[in-house]
Amino acid sequence: MDEFIQGFWTFAGHYWWLVFPLMGMAGGVAKAWERSSKRRHERRLETLRMKAQLKTAEIEARALGREAKRHGPSVVDTTAPVSTDDLLTRLFAEHDEITARWLDYELDVAKLIAFPAMSDGRQPLTAAFLRAKKTADALRPASADAPLSEHQIAEYLQAVGDYAVAFEIAEKDARRLRDSTFTEAERKRLDRAQQLLKVAVDESATQAERNVAYKRVREELDGLILLSDEAVTVLEKQVARELPATPAAPAATPEAQAEPEPERIPVADPLHRTPPQPPRDLA
Repeated sequence: MDEFIQGFWTFAGHYWWLVFPLMGMAGGVAKAWERSSKRRHERRLETLRMKAQLKTAEIEARALGREAKRHGPSVVDTTAPVSTDDLLTRLFAEHDEITARWLDYELDVAKLIAFPAMSDGRQPLTAAFLRAKKTADALRPASADAPLSEHQIAEYLQAVGDYAVAFEIAEKDARRLRDSTFTEAERKRLDRAQQLLKVAVDESATQAERNVAYKRVREELDGLILLSDEAVTVLEKQVARELPATPAAPAATPEAQAEPEPERIPVADPLHRTPPQPPRDLA
């Protein structure tokens, strides 16, 4: 080892002038990497903008088609303005559908364990989706017949389009990543939590078994996945679900209760006594 270090310093003493071109090359590589990263980021942003515009156009086109069906198969003037109420109703449906798809991850602990990036705001695409959600929620009108300007409707239309695209991209990225952002030890904890969760919601398990499994699930996820208060509430209701009661014996029916007594069979008198006869009329 000492000989290697001595040889290195001997080489450096004779060829010290190579430091300058090597530094220049390293700087050039670093700048090229930075430019490449910037171009990738710009392309990603441009892709997001294009997809959002396409989604917005798709929503508006569906609103036009719905309006055409309402008025029959006559020729439709595509330059005519769309009914505001109809467009807003369609936008509300799109908005609610995306939110429901997001809540399907947010409230389902099993899905959060399988796709943790969907609840991790540190992931860039998830953070972009959450920002798009906040914008769409803020621009959503109170009702379809609320008085709105054309600018407000256009803003909400664009916001719903951005919201839809941001969710689809974040979902695809979360399904691609799965648990790859965790260490090997953390992935084992997630696997244990997934197995324990099956016991915690198993109706065939006893209440004590479900309670213990639920407690261990929370311990395994601590520091890995932050569960929302709503997700915890849903999971606790599943864990506390009562076991199916054993069916009781059927109660006796009134007909069974009123069953007639068995007919009594007369028994012969062992002394062979003759029953008394009524007195005869002597007159």
